[in-house]
Amino acid sequence: MVPQLLDSFGRVATDLRVSLTDRCNLRCTYCMPAEGLAWLPGPELLTNDEVVRLVEVAVCRLGVREVRFTGGEPLVRRGLVDIVSRTARLSPRPEISLTSNGIGLTRLAAPLREAGLDRINVSLDTLRPDTFARLTRRDRWNDVVDGLAAAADAGLTPVKVNSVLMRGTNDHEAPDLLAWCLERGYELRFIEQMPLDAQHGWDRKTMVTADEIIERLEARFSLVSDDPSRRGSAPAESFLVDGGPGRVGVIASVTRPFCGDCDRVRLTADGQVRNCLFARSESDLRTALRAGADDAELARRWQDAMAGKLPGHGIDDPSFLQPARPMSAIGG
Repeated sequence: MVPQLLDSFGRVATDLRVSLTDRCNLRCTYCMPAEGLAWLPGPELLTNDEVVRLVEVAVCRLGVREVRFTGGEPLVRRGLVDIVSRTARLSPRPEISLTSNGIGLTRLAAPLREAGLDRINVSLDTLRPDTFARLTRRDRWNDVVDGLAAAADAGLTPVKVNSVLMRGTNDHEAPDLLAWCLERGYELRFIEQMPLDAQHGWDRKTMVTADEIIERLEARFSLVSDDPSRRGSAPAESFLVDGGPGRVGVIASVTRPFCGDCDRVRLTADGQVRNCLFARSESDLRTALRAGADDAELARRWQDAMAGKLPGHGIDDPSFLQPARPMSAIGG
């Protein structure tokens, strides 16, 4: 049997999120400051060969079945198509997805699909170019919309759209975003804003909650919760819209945590294992890899890292502290 990434609470990690870079070509207000961040030095980043080797350890030795490439913005990573292609040649072949802001997809959607990418998630928080520019500090709304269309044309389906609602900025757009996605065959998922911004300005009292999102959608649409057995370990609670077949998802990491069913593990762009998105500590695989550790040793270290996973993220605990790394440096 394939050794498992098992924690002390019986959860098994089979979904690997791999950050390929901490860099991004947007400056979303809920993620980072206008001036950006101090990016990781190049020598600290895993090389393409190192990324593929660690993914191979996870898939072939540790039972990982899904690999999602993230960032920062993974489309800015040189060698992305090659990394996807080599991952697709692993046996057993994992399901391969990517989370992106969509800028550059018009050029890369078809090559990524040809390389073996199965599907994609693209962030789009608003249907208004002026609001997009205010949220992201960049005038690139048309590039994202064109990238979504390119992804659909390339067959990267179902194309999923991730939206974060910010109170007083775009929270009134929830029904319009859903109608727009349904019309184009995209699957929309609203994500509660999480305490992962570099500025540490997150405030639960001003966060748009899942209950509010659902209430706003139900003012225009009929929502029926999917059979809970369909959800499994998926982060999104899914709803049929107006009887289907269209669906909408809500990821309520803060108000409806799903830690008990979590099957995810993260590898940062500089080779650190994070057993939880909100973890305060990491386990270093890069140093061992570069010191000559064989695959069995890397697998053992990875298993040790997962064994210490906490039962939950603890956002509701008064002692909760945000991770030192922001989302852009962790990878979603």
